[in-house]
This record gives sequence, structure tokens and C-alpha cells, in this order.
Amino acid sequence: MATLIIDTESQEVIEAVKSLLKKFNVSYNISGEKAYDPEFVKKIKLSEKQIGEGKVVKYEPGTDLWDILNTK
Repeated sequence: MATLIIDTESQEVIEAVKSLLKKFNVSYNISGEKAYDPEFVKKIKLSEKQIGEGKVVKYEPGTDLWDILNTK
């Protein structure tokens, strides 16, 4: 058995694939992933905003990460 994962939100694509699989007599399961936790999404969006504003710390190879964390 093989697993095929198709990443799409297009209902047109989903219906086309389902139709193709039916023609080949291939069984399939459709599972939708749950949406991300809203708090997680909020943190990611905040991080993206901070990156856009230049609020980042550049890591230089050989730098002790604890030194970077302790200075902020």
C-alpha cells in the first residue's frame, strides 16, 4: 500500500482527484487537518511583524546563545 498526500484547498482539484481514483477503483480516505490553535497563530503573526520591523537578533557562528539571551 502507498500513501498519497495532496495539499490543496481547491474543491475542484479534490473532486477531480476523487473522480480519477473512482475510475481506477482505488479506495481513499479524506481527512481535513484541524486549524492551528489561535494563540499559536497570534504568536507567529507577532513574530512576523517583529521581523518586518527589524526586531531580530543575528546569530554569528561561535557566539554563545546564552550570552544573546541574557542581553535581551
